[in-house]
Amino acid sequence: MTLLADLLSTVFERRLRAADPGHDSRTTPELMKALVGATGEVSGLVIAGLILTRVEAMDDADKLEFFHQMAAMNIDPSRVRDTLATYEETPDKASYRAFLAAAEPPRQELIRRLNQVPGATGRLVRMRADLLRLGRGDADLQALDLDFRHLFASWFNRGFLVLRPINWSSPAQILDKIIAYEAVHAIDSWDDLRRRLQPDDRRCFAFFHPAMPDEPLIFVEVALTSGVPGSVQQLLAEDRAPMQATDADAAVFYSISNCQAGLASVSFGNSLIKQVAADLSAELPGLKTFVTLSPIPGLMKYVTDTAENVDISDDTTMRQLAAHYLINAKTNAGQPLDSVARFHLGNGALVHAIHARADISDKGMAQSGGVMVNYLYDLGRVSQNHERFASAAEVIADAEPRALAAAYLKTQS
Repeated sequence: MTLLADLLSTVFERRLRAADPGHDSRTTPELMKALVGATGEVSGLVIAGLILTRVEAMDDADKLEFFHQMAAMNIDPSRVRDTLATYEETPDKASYRAFLAAAEPPRQELIRRLNQVPGATGRLVRMRADLLRLGRGDADLQALDLDFRHLFASWFNRGFLVLRPINWSSPAQILDKIIAYEAVHAIDSWDDLRRRLQPDDRRCFAFFHPAMPDEPLIFVEVALTSGVPGSVQQLLAEDRAPMQATDADAAVFYSISNCQAGLASVSFGNSLIKQVAADLSAELPGLKTFVTLSPIPGLMKYVTDTAENVDISDDTTMRQLAAHYLINAKTNAGQPLDSVARFHLGNGALVHAIHARADISDKGMAQSGGVMVNYLYDLGRVSQNHERFASAAEVIADAEPRALAAAYLKTQS
């Protein structure tokens, strides 16, 4: 994939040098308008490349102005109403085409044409990261972001993604990015990374996109174990004794990290976990259990917000509180309060077991009082659980966490 990208870039650069008349004195808004109206392939590539290069050189104030210029390339409501009325009167191919053209803002076509430049997909992902960072609270820019999300959802759908194993033999530039992007349990050194990738009972998998062959989109770290673990420190201990992968009966997804800020809200995790579980099951038939060992990042905030009187040094109390929080605490929309819970339950997992003193790092104690949870991916029930959660936001949980949550409610009555 890297070789193909390099070849395409070389071809484009040669064509660009041949077609570019030199310095273009047009303003960026003029170039944007010209790109949307361009009919020639080479001239469109030249303009798109120039816009991308200009934007990347801008400071935040100029980028914010650029995003507002993009946002102004909006739909014409009167034209949308007129074409819709025509389609209602005469619902044929021509009237439908006219309505679609009116209902799509020109800025969507601008983004598409910017993406014609080889290597532009990654540059547009970084552009959206800037948009998300600079556009908070700005209604016009939030509407613009919906156009990015709409296009990215197509460009990065599962059919285009490539699942690749990451191991100690992977290219150094990829390994370096795994260290940088790890968002759950920080990788402290190359030795720490080696312990997560090299032993026979460790796996790592990442999704890549052909247009961004050297940039992982999301990756998951997996421990192959005997039984279900209840402590991440034990799982990652420097002095642990590795086991043979063929002796393992459980696969533990202990860290899932999204790598690209510009792909926020474009979901890959669902497909990643299910694909990895399927691949591992085929490779190692002895694996019978697929679980996570997940943080509960909102737990201590919940304690603060609800002014609960909790003794965080008492393991039983913390397990009961965590079970109550995961099963009963809801948003105004009826979803679980905890973001990690929403992710795994939405994927069809269930709350399996809760462990006190499972993450005693500074981060683990600050976020969840050290408590962690196993979400179980029962491959025979994933679809059913997903439907129950999607239709009624039902939190599926095994008997033990349900009993813990009930016990907590009794202590509060």
